[in-house]
Amino acid sequence: MAQDESAARIATANLIRDYYAAFNSGNSEGMIAFLSEDVIHDVNQGERRQGKDKFRAFNGRMDHHYKEELKDIVVMVSKDGTRASAEFNVHGKYLNTDEGLPDAKGQTYVLPAGTFFAIRDGKITRVTTYYNLTDWILQVSA
Repeated sequence: MAQDESAARIATANLIRDYYAAFNSGNSEGMIAFLSEDVIHDVNQGERRQGKDKFRAFNGRMDHHYKEELKDIVVMVSKDGTRASAEFNVHGKYLNTDEGLPDAKGQTYVLPAGTFFAIRDGKITRVTTYYNLTDWILQVSA
C-alpha cells in the first residue's frame, strides 16, 4: 500500500510540474492535455468554468492581456496523490487592458500565487487559483 501511495504522489507531482512547464513555454494546448474533459476551473475573483473549452477560452483571454512566467514553483501532494497544491511567484507583463482593471502600458509585476488541484485517473479535474488582486492592482497602477 505504501508503495502505491508513493507512486501516486510521484505521478501527481510530475503531472503538476509538467502542467506548469507547458504554461511557462506558452503551450496552452499542452496544459489542456493534462486536464479531464469535465475539469472545473475556479479563478481568483472570477466565475467557475467547467470543461476544456471554457479553460481554453480563458487561456486565450489571458494570453491576450498578460505575458507571464511562473518561478519558484513548489508542488505539494496529498498522501494518496488525489490532491495537490503549488505555490509560486508570477512574473508578468500587462500587455492589453483587461475589462474593469487599470490601463495596460506594459507594466511588469511579481505576484505570489497558489493553486489547488484535484486529480483523477492521471488527469487534473479541478484547478483553483488564488492571488492578491489588490497587490496586483497596486503594482500595475504605480
